Amino acid sequence: MSKKKPRFFCDNCGYEVGSEVRNCPYCGRIFASIRCPICDYSGPDKMFQNGCPMCGYSAAPTKAPKLKKIKPPRREDRPPDALPFWTYVAAFAVVALIVALLSWVVTR
Repeated sequence: MSKKKPRFFCDNCGYEVGSEVRNCPYCGRIFASIRCPICDYSGPDKMFQNGCPMCGYSAAPTKAPKLKKIKPPRREDRPPDALPFWTYVAAFAVVALIVALLSWVVTR
């Protein structure tokens, strides 16, 4: 009986990933440790090179579960991060113009 090579899957999106990657190429989740799906033992990837060190589990499901792919929100759906630079320049110019007009009226 030959031992199967362990396969690694992202907990977040379910896609198969390599054992050496530090974050999922599909959803971007960062991997801090590996968790066995059978006994829930967690540890560094070096401990799982031959399967789970606690229960010996090394077989993975034949097919990763089909989960809906996560799409980033469209630009229109996200709140704006900050106003464009030109709006600050325009606002400063308007305030400077109002101050100049008021000082001109007061000195007259």
